[in-house]
Amino acid sequence: MALTDYASARPWAKAIKQAVVSRAMPPWFADPHFGSFRNDPRLTDAEVQTISEWVEAGAPQGNPKDATKPVAWVDGWRIGEPDVVVYNAAGRVRGPFIDLDPGLVEHALAIAAFGGFLVAQEAAKRMLARRRGAILFTGATASVKGFPHSSSFAMGKFALRGLAQSLARELAPQGIHVAHFVIDGGVRGATRAEPPDRPDSLLDPDAIAETYWQILQQPRSAWTWEVELRPWVETF
Repeated sequence: MALTDYASARPWAKAIKQAVVSRAMPPWFADPHFGSFRNDPRLTDAEVQTISEWVEAGAPQGNPKDATKPVAWVDGWRIGEPDVVVYNAAGRVRGPFIDLDPGLVEHALAIAAFGGFLVAQEAAKRMLARRRGAILFTGATASVKGFPHSSSFAMGKFALRGLAQSLARELAPQGIHVAHFVIDGGVRGATRAEPPDRPDSLLDPDAIAETYWQILQQPRSAWTWEVELRPWVETF
């Protein structure tokens, strides 16, 4: 959904605050330990504080004369014809089921599931004309197993897996490889190290990427639509 003005953004004020405070939005998955990027959209602490205070004050409109000029959007696909598209976004709201804010859950589902639909639809339109390409979806343990206090995440990931399965059956005969990856376990990162007594107990992101690459190299006589990845010590 496009929050391009006050009228469209105001109903999502609480979700906006949660998303920016948690750093889920703007989406940015590049590891800062590998350098700086010119297109880094992350907000500063001061910007996050401004948004939080705006929401806590009741999300007032302010003076319309101070609003920025509307973005001039360009119609159509602007980044070249895709050979491979990976959908990795996810949204979640944690907490007891009866206490969850429906608006925040709707926002989480829009990211986790409907966003995947939109991205895949635009990719498929361009790939079908050439009868080749690959659309890859990143799932999680929640794609196949729901957990307490994580109903919104389970709904989103179950939906994304269902989308991938449906598209694989529809698009594979037309030359488009669709695959879903169940990332069943924690992922090692700069801020998440393994305990010294449990080596290789977290998924290595390079190993995950290698598996994505291997799926892309599969001959079409033996395509995989789903693969599960987990550390050797992970229970399942």
